[in-house]
Amino acid sequence: MTLSACGGGGDDSGASDTVRVTLVNHVWTENIRKALPEFEKQSGLKVEVTQLGEDQLSDQYNVKLNAGSSDIDVMMYRPLQEGRLFAKNKYLADLTDKAKESGDFDLGDFQEAPLSATSYEQKVVGIPIITEQQVLYYRKDLLEKSGFTAPPQTLDELKTQAAKIQADNPGVAGFVARTGKAAAVTQFSSFLFSFGGDFVDESGKSTVNSDAAKQAYAYYGGMLREHGPANISTDMSWSEAMAIFTQGQAAFYPEANSLYKNATDPAKSKVSETVGFAPFPAGPAGSKPYNVPSWGLAINDASKNQSNAWKFIEWAAGKEQTLEQQKAGVPGARTSVWENPEGIATYPKDMADAITVSLANGVGHDRPLVERVAQAREIVGQPIVDAITGKDAAASADTAHEAFQKFLDDEAR
Repeated sequence: MTLSACGGGGDDSGASDTVRVTLVNHVWTENIRKALPEFEKQSGLKVEVTQLGEDQLSDQYNVKLNAGSSDIDVMMYRPLQEGRLFAKNKYLADLTDKAKESGDFDLGDFQEAPLSATSYEQKVVGIPIITEQQVLYYRKDLLEKSGFTAPPQTLDELKTQAAKIQADNPGVAGFVARTGKAAAVTQFSSFLFSFGGDFVDESGKSTVNSDAAKQAYAYYGGMLREHGPANISTDMSWSEAMAIFTQGQAAFYPEANSLYKNATDPAKSKVSETVGFAPFPAGPAGSKPYNVPSWGLAINDASKNQSNAWKFIEWAAGKEQTLEQQKAGVPGARTSVWENPEGIATYPKDMADAITVSLANGVGHDRPLVERVAQAREIVGQPIVDAITGKDAAASADTAHEAFQKFLDDEAR
């Protein structure tokens, strides 16, 4: 298969049969490393892997990419955290032609939502390799005890069921979720989308004070204030919220599917035998959970070895490897893998069914798509905390809107 070199600053003038790949510590990485001998044998290439923790990875990219270093060919990166910044700074090679011209690779097999998150200005600049979808974790035994025959299909039903279960089981919260200002933003996003809102509109203006956003803030905060754990803190990330759920202290918990083994592993969870999974409940705009790539692969635009770098991505993100990864519990972004019975065999059936809904209706981001993501999350997350503590969610959304619009204006300069 003959493919042209990527556009931009990179080329193949220094082509080498050694592809230098920088990966993060992750089960995906461990799986791919085990399969590398097969790729090296097939391709005749040698793969040199640098494997780092997330913080080390970010530090290395900050230094090397900013300096225009060519000693990274393939890079594993977080599309929603640093993708916009990397693309704007022209660190990521344009992969559009390579991906479209590679028939075996089948770009059309990738789900639209995750692929949109690895694209920039209508160009494919990364390939999604690991995805996450939001689903509803719940306690089957508590639902049955309170007379409910099925988990809630709407957000109204979620509120009704949470209230009844809480009343029927003193000391058990009807609902738990992330509460930390920045940590909660990703999980709150599905509520925002399902109410018909988003963080910004198509012209890039803040919409965190829209009627839909105000309703979503009030709902999320109200659920935690009225039906959440007693003396709830406002700095919980997933680990604290998950602990409350797995210790049997809550009935419902909206969370990423990627964390489900924390709830189903008897060594970690007191409720492992009674946990169920349901699609994210529908709001006024329907069920619109996020379906996002937590990690992707890209080619350093300064690399002089881009054709061989693409061969690695073509293999590592190809159909065969994606299926093997998913069988090992790493959710992929390819439609064919989710439609393959082998691809969902390792998941609980209700989890696989819930994810299917997310794949059909999913939104490709779970936070504002900006360059300075951490600062943006602090701004749009403040109304979540205010709503939990009983402050006026609408007024807080108006204040956040002003601050976020100023942030967006500053970033556009």
